[in-house]
Amino acid sequence: MHLRRSIGGRDLDYLDPFLLLDHFESDDPNDYLAGFPLHPHRGIETVTYMLAGEVDHKDTIGNAGTIGPGDVQWMTAGGGLMHEEMPRPREGKMGGFQLWVNMPAKLKLSRPRYQELADASIPLVERPDGARVRVVAGRRDEVRGPVTEIYADPEYLDVELPAGADFVQPVPRGHAAFAYVFRGEGEFGDACDLGYRGDLDGSLIKALGLVVFGDGDQVRVHAYKSPVRFLLVSGAPLGEPIARYGPFVMNTREEIEQALDDLHAGTFIWEEGHPKE
Repeated sequence: MHLRRSIGGRDLDYLDPFLLLDHFESDDPNDYLAGFPLHPHRGIETVTYMLAGEVDHKDTIGNAGTIGPGDVQWMTAGGGLMHEEMPRPREGKMGGFQLWVNMPAKLKLSRPRYQELADASIPLVERPDGARVRVVAGRRDEVRGPVTEIYADPEYLDVELPAGADFVQPVPRGHAAFAYVFRGEGEFGDACDLGYRGDLDGSLIKALGLVVFGDGDQVRVHAYKSPVRFLLVSGAPLGEPIARYGPFVMNTREEIEQALDDLHAGTFIWEEGHPKE
């Protein structure tokens, strides 16, 4: 599948607790129809947020469904499952994001689960100046997102600002935070130093660009001469060793080898009592 990877690549391996950020968007079926056939996951959570088109999904523990524009699927792989995600365009378009969130060692072998959220169930905060904020996880003003019980205490916002608008979002000190600009451009700053990724001119970040923030209490954004739309994501770092091998993220190489042994032996899929929580 043709996509843009901003986290989980050569320039930025990971941003604890975030392991991967992919952006896929195309009107060419050759870029996406191959999809993601049946494959395993262990030790992570995957977050799929759709902008256009649909994705049919099913797994080996009995879950199946379809997510479309505006929908979110927060999948906790935990101790192990195999699933597939196959895209279908709407009006010739397909687009969205997938984020991988690490899990702490004590939960890596926990029961898999899904939080699947329809577009209409995700709160939208609209301001008089035309700014719009969709709250998937975390909080904006007094509005809380529907994704709950995630160890990293994440915040996941989809923010649209018209030209000339300002946006300030509190972020707990010590949390990792990034913004991914996928429409327009804006000026990004906070109360402390910034680390930058992507296409930038001073503090002006253009689509498609990733901003990695330093530690601080808030994020500030100004839509200068044009509108801007971006994801704003933050979460508590785990500070634990990371061992990665494709769709497996554990803490040691031995745990990766165990996942591969389980896969080959046919004992990979989570069952009550195996692997033990």
